[in-house]
Amino acid sequence: MIGAITGDVAGSRFEFRNYRAKDFELFSKTCFFTDDSVMTLAVAKALMLCENTDDTEGFKKVLISTMHEVGRRYPNSGYGNRFYNWVMQKRTEPYNSYGNGSAMRVSPVGWYASSLEECERLAAATAEVTHNHPEGVKGAVSVAGAIFLARTGHSMDEIKEYVSRYYTIDFTIDEIRSSYRFNESCQGTVPQAFQAFFESTDFEDAIRTAVSVGGDSDTLAAITGSVAEAYFGIDGDMEKTALSYLDGYLLEIASEFINKYLN
Repeated sequence: MIGAITGDVAGSRFEFRNYRAKDFELFSKTCFFTDDSVMTLAVAKALMLCENTDDTEGFKKVLISTMHEVGRRYPNSGYGNRFYNWVMQKRTEPYNSYGNGSAMRVSPVGWYASSLEECERLAAATAEVTHNHPEGVKGAVSVAGAIFLARTGHSMDEIKEYVSRYYTIDFTIDEIRSSYRFNESCQGTVPQAFQAFFESTDFEDAIRTAVSVGGDSDTLAAITGSVAEAYFGIDGDMEKTALSYLDGYLLEIASEFINKYLN
């Protein structure tokens, strides 16, 4: 989860001004948190609020209410149009989206779940409240599953095998970097985020690689970072710096979740 926030913050200033190299300053005064961090923390809060996550439909009701409550606090954080209307008008029905929002907000599930089966079920639920298109669900489930495997000691090869159930990744980052364009879909973002992780040597390298792909830089780096954190860990100073970009309300949610599930 911290990895998702770190990727979001680091990639924020490059979303509409891509930088297709890895030699950038990781954090700067022009960095900021976006809807990626806001909704990641909304999912985290819902997991903590729900008294019985075994009840999937009950969890969805808590999640919808929490996403409305948290999301409406940050109307200018970069939501897509349909999601903005869903949040601000307190809608409760999904709208068949396959956008990458389902994958960028799911990371708390990978840390909360006690089994891969539970992880996949809850990940699907976090997508289905808005992104109930099969590609939207697939993006969330694959990312959460990869996080769960990474944090429970599975190898890179085992994570790759798991991801291959969902996506065929037949490219390298160098091969796509010059031609990759802005894409807000799961199918056009999640495979690229996974490959950035697969090619990385440590957490920071994963973030730099993801940002260098271009496109939807903050979200791509958030997805990559969420898996990379679970696999590599994250330096304490880097974690502290990333969390410093949050305001008091979001930091309180993050700190509670970290203390309960990440320590």
